[in-house]
Amino acid sequence: MAENRLIQRRYRLLDTIGRGGMGEVWCARDESLGRQVAVKCLKPLGPEHEPSFLQVLRERFRREARVAAALQHRGITVVHDFGEDDGTLFIVMELLSGRNLSQLLDDNRRQPLPVPDFIEIAEQVTAALAYTHEQAIVHRDLKPANIVRTADGTVKICDFGIARLGHDIGFTARLTGTGIAMGSPHYMSPEQIGAHGVDHRSDLYSLGCVLYEIATGVPPFDLGDTWAVLVGHRDRAPAPPRTLRPDLPESYEQIMLELLAKDPDDRPRDADELGKRLADARAPRLAHRAVADPDEVTVPARPLPSWTHGMTPGSAAHLARRPYRPVPDRAATVLTDAWTGGSDTRRDDASPAAGVAGPPLPDDRRTALAALAGRHTAALDLGRLGRWAESGEAHRALAAERARLLGPDHPDTLTSRLEAGHALGRLGRHFEAHQLYAEVLGGRDRALGPDHPDSLSCRHHVALNLGRLGRLEDCHTMTRDVAEARARVLGPLHPDTLTTRSELAFVLGKLGMWAAALQVYQEVAAARSAVLGPDHPDTLAARYEVGIGLGRLGRSAEALALYRELVAARSRSQGADDPETLRARHGLVVNLGRQHRWQEALVEAREVAAARARVLGEDHPDTLVSRRETAVALGWLGRWGEALDHYRRVADARERVLGAGHLDALASQSDLAQCLEQLGRADEAAAVHRRLAARRQERAVRRRQ
Repeated sequence: MAENRLIQRRYRLLDTIGRGGMGEVWCARDESLGRQVAVKCLKPLGPEHEPSFLQVLRERFRREARVAAALQHRGITVVHDFGEDDGTLFIVMELLSGRNLSQLLDDNRRQPLPVPDFIEIAEQVTAALAYTHEQAIVHRDLKPANIVRTADGTVKICDFGIARLGHDIGFTARLTGTGIAMGSPHYMSPEQIGAHGVDHRSDLYSLGCVLYEIATGVPPFDLGDTWAVLVGHRDRAPAPPRTLRPDLPESYEQIMLELLAKDPDDRPRDADELGKRLADARAPRLAHRAVADPDEVTVPARPLPSWTHGMTPGSAAHLARRPYRPVPDRAATVLTDAWTGGSDTRRDDASPAAGVAGPPLPDDRRTALAALAGRHTAALDLGRLGRWAESGEAHRALAAERARLLGPDHPDTLTSRLEAGHALGRLGRHFEAHQLYAEVLGGRDRALGPDHPDSLSCRHHVALNLGRLGRLEDCHTMTRDVAEARARVLGPLHPDTLTTRSELAFVLGKLGMWAAALQVYQEVAAARSAVLGPDHPDTLAARYEVGIGLGRLGRSAEALALYRELVAARSRSQGADDPETLRARHGLVVNLGRQHRWQEALVEAREVAAARARVLGEDHPDTLVSRRETAVALGWLGRWGEALDHYRRVADARERVLGAGHLDALASQSDLAQCLEQLGRADEAAAVHRRLAARRQERAVRRRQ
């Protein structure tokens, strides 16, 4: 393919950066956005193929490319675009600055990578696989060349969906005389070789091969001849890695050997379980981290009982806006006429762009606008009562009326549309909410400018909603930009600035960047303490998030001390039975467990569960989380019979309240099965596992539809 060729009048090919059986990878320039990208050009579709085959192939390509483009995780290469140009199928991806694992081994003269590097790579790839498997997507061609370590240490998996395309197009290697389609023999699972059904556990086997190679310098079956390699995968046990690498910790050897089990049922159940095993291996004193973190409760999407009314959706870091108390000499930047136009831009008789008062309104129009203001208040009240469907309809109707009377970009029109978006979000309809938010943001940018506080507020909501859609990388980028803009416009200590910075820390945590998240949480907590005081609810909320970050980084002793201080402060200001006081006590439970102080954790968990049941209700999500912590502590103390009763109660309640397919309900079923296994009730455990697998499959099918 010619250098400087322009693909679809947008992507100019600059330099070849890779070639393979499926085509070429180019460094290219996106002429529209002025950024460099990577363009993978698959081999041209020639006349030797039947037209019907080409049509099927194109459809398959579009489907697989959409799957790849929908993945949003820091451990997966971002797909920007895809299409066909003059018979060449192409995919546009982010351009990575780094080396793939095969190149790293070559750079190291095929010697094993240092143990800390091995551990970091294993954990990051596992986290990315956990995400993709949750989306019901299997890579099928995981190998060192498809895993890149970037310049900043981030590890990314490449080519999701591309391996399957290669099989269809016929670009994959084939065994001589066998007619068996092959991908990468050194990393293929036994079920792939035998043409049996392939699921997420095949990726785990391939990951085991990759980890074996970077840990020892050679793949598990380095036998030279392709057929011998395949027979090795199918029939032979790999040499224990420590026979080749004696300094490798034994716990990691055991993990790799389990990943390389011939029978998929003998491998780790999924990438989440593998992640826990890796965490245990990194910090053996913590043993199995069976306790749940206090930020892991998910907000149910289905209609729930009355106690859910008024619950705040979204992340734990999201804080309700409270009055700002400025501090002399450190107050936020004061808004000038450049923003306000010298008058209130919310006045019904003002121009939304210029802020200049117009002629007096006729009485009938003034009356109509007053009526709309009343309807706006009524719509807000419906939301406060938890009647979000009615609230959304009222705001949409109000937005239409205001658009007719005031214009589509008037601040009041846009406010009504924004409130309609909030209602959609509360109903779990995040894609529709995103569309509304984007339209409101466009209107506010046009009318007020991109740096107006109202525009930044809308951009803040767009960013949060991207996170709820699972687009974490986009959420991270936009949240960071909004935080910087608010600091510039409103000042670094303004509550809106700090709220966005809290959200930035939250998404950093979701992306697994806990060291960076903790630093931001600590900065927000310090700023709120300086401006609002150490015992202000916003300050205490920020300190709670600091505790989560400390726990995530294995600093449980510091987290435990922090939560003790939080319990005391919350009790003084809000009372012992306030939900936030109980949340801080739950943090104590989690970190007592992390230190293996299980008897103390059990006593605290029981007290918190009883208090939450009394204050919030028996079936409240927080109550159920505390009941689960009680079961975890009982299990660690060897009291599995008592633990089973708690696990069963939690599983039944979550299924009843949330629905059988909800993630929390599925997690409870998994807990129940593991407890039954501990009690030796294998048949009952197997039945629960089968039921769980069926529900996960149903969930995956629904997500693809």
